[in-house]
Amino acid sequence: MRSLIQRVATGPELSKDLGREEASAGMRQVLTHEADPVQAAIFLIALRMKRESADEEAGVLDALLGAVRGVDVDLDDVVEIADPYDGFVRGTPASSFLPPVLAALGVPSVVTGAESVGPKYGVTHHMILRRAGVDVHGLPSAVAARLTDPQVGWGYIDQSRFCPALHGLLGLRTQMVKRTVITTLEVLLHPLRARRTHLMTGYVHKPYPPRYVRLARQAGYASAMIVRGVEGGVVPSLSQPSKFVRFEGDAEEAEIRLSPTDFGIEQSLRIAPLPAEAEHHEPEGQPFASIDAYAVAAEAARLGLDALDGAPGPFRDSLVYAAAICLMHLERCVSASSAADEVRRVLDDGSARARFEAGRESAAA
Repeated sequence: MRSLIQRVATGPELSKDLGREEASAGMRQVLTHEADPVQAAIFLIALRMKRESADEEAGVLDALLGAVRGVDVDLDDVVEIADPYDGFVRGTPASSFLPPVLAALGVPSVVTGAESVGPKYGVTHHMILRRAGVDVHGLPSAVAARLTDPQVGWGYIDQSRFCPALHGLLGLRTQMVKRTVITTLEVLLHPLRARRTHLMTGYVHKPYPPRYVRLARQAGYASAMIVRGVEGGVVPSLSQPSKFVRFEGDAEEAEIRLSPTDFGIEQSLRIAPLPAEAEHHEPEGQPFASIDAYAVAAEAARLGLDALDGAPGPFRDSLVYAAAICLMHLERCVSASSAADEVRRVLDDGSARARFEAGRESAAA
């Protein structure tokens, strides 16, 4: 580790890139605590300050994948939904309820996350689903069983269960304050492996889609949908054009343009707004978001259950939009409008809500 730090932390002009194996070895030392916390923090921050090379990203991902306690799932297809692990702070996100909607459409799916992650410390899937009565602590084998259950077909899997070594770094990440390469890579860890696992994740900045395509292939995903979503999530803006980048197998990636109106969505809001009780300010210097994430989670749980019951509004539109993108990507529907109609059907006929309830009851049992 001392040698690695000497190479990557010598300033903007003299720092040198590590090879893939070297970067992997360094990250393994961080995960196993062979490197002390000061060394680990310098290693990760130095990589970020000089900007990680493709080989360094690949090496760190190798180490993270090696620490995953994943399981195989006896299914042809599973969609893995990975929003930013540090959550949302600018609106009330709907994507926690996307898996039961997809399950009702015949697409088994799982959403991954953790309870509270820096640097944003926003509202997360863990917080929202727990407030909706879902078990958020299931082991990978238990979540895999829910996906194969014909009455359920969806689940949530927490980082603490599928990669405890990485989850154990949350305290260090808080002390480092700034985001590191871990923030980029933790959405790519492939904890449940079907015969074809399809990644759905998001981005904001233009350089990220080609990086995610390269890294998703490395992680073993059969295909990916990399959506330009609100706050880097998987749901695009409800009021503005967007796009997603997709790949399948060895085929070249393609960029797909999106417009909400093509999906029958007419909204003035980008995302469901924060509730009035969300405003929350910690003392200066404290590592917490400027919102009360748990208050937002409670509102998201309420709105999500309403949307599964067919209630109109931005939550329903978010679920329609994101689920329709999945159907188009998987070639289950030939157009945006037909895909959106299929999603509205399972929201209106109660089958999406039935899948949610079956998943909640299965987890409780």
